[in-house]
Amino acid sequence: MNQVDYLRISLIDRCNFRCQYCMPEGTDLTYALQQNLLTQEELLTLLHEVFIPVGFTRFRLTGGEPLLRPGVVEIVQAIAQFPETQDLSMTTNAFLLAGMARELYNAGLRRINISLDSLQPDVFDAIIGHHGRSRWQQVWDGIQAAYQVGFNPLKLNVVVIPGVNDQEVLDLAALSIEREWHVRFIEFMPIGNDYLFSDRGWVSSEELRQRIRDRWGLTDGQVRGNGPADVFRIPGAKGTLGFISQMSECFCDRCNRMRLSADGWLRPCLLNETGQLDLRTALRSGVPLAQLRQQVRDLLLLKPEINYKERDSGTTGTYNRTMSQIGG
Repeated sequence: MNQVDYLRISLIDRCNFRCQYCMPEGTDLTYALQQNLLTQEELLTLLHEVFIPVGFTRFRLTGGEPLLRPGVVEIVQAIAQFPETQDLSMTTNAFLLAGMARELYNAGLRRINISLDSLQPDVFDAIIGHHGRSRWQQVWDGIQAAYQVGFNPLKLNVVVIPGVNDQEVLDLAALSIEREWHVRFIEFMPIGNDYLFSDRGWVSSEELRQRIRDRWGLTDGQVRGNGPADVFRIPGAKGTLGFISQMSECFCDRCNRMRLSADGWLRPCLLNETGQLDLRTALRSGVPLAQLRQQVRDLLLLKPEINYKERDSGTTGTYNRTMSQIGG
């Protein structure tokens, strides 16, 4: 496996959307109490005293929806100012981004991923579980604001759901032609929800690539860095197309990440719940930071075995946490 140097940090487990693949309809969500969330001071202490010393240098802020977290700009600024920070990014639904993009950029955020599952407002609103006033335009305004501010790369994440938005694949791919936008198609992953969309299943990345190839042609794929996406380009396009194929093409061998939940649980693998560490409780109980560092080091040594032997355990049965609570 690659060196594990990338930490996805959930700042909050709440979200202002309720996308089915993240928070399935009918799920009884139990949010962390405010006092059980890592405080800003606790988070920065863990980063500076535990994660950075064991080799983490790349950080992504997630949620729920990270822009709902009070003090998010200050958190961005603090992490960006660590000398060891080599990369700082965020995943957001962009609903609140238009008014915050400049402030986040000035604080040191440079890369941003935005969820955009449809270009059709009615389809978009159905996917996000919103049945009142449409939220599509406000999300689109957030995307435009991020682009104008200078976020580069600006990535758009599309979870492809058969019979729901798969007919828009070509329209979404076309966003990469005239702008330096990077559209990433993600195979629907039934994290603990193997019944969800079971009548439709999921669309393989290769099928999507073939549709695009038939329309415009497509360059050969390449893996960039340690991330899960195989990257392609429509000939002559300014942006790229990425395909994250966790269902059809295993990429565990190049995983370089762990996940820290908003309430302080460190999770070595998205696809199962093996080996998690409760760092918040340990920190508040006075466990020495040196001991926490060693626990994280030990978990890093176990990660390859967890990834390979336990990979499939999370796609069936019941999870203790939904995607929104894990941090994606």
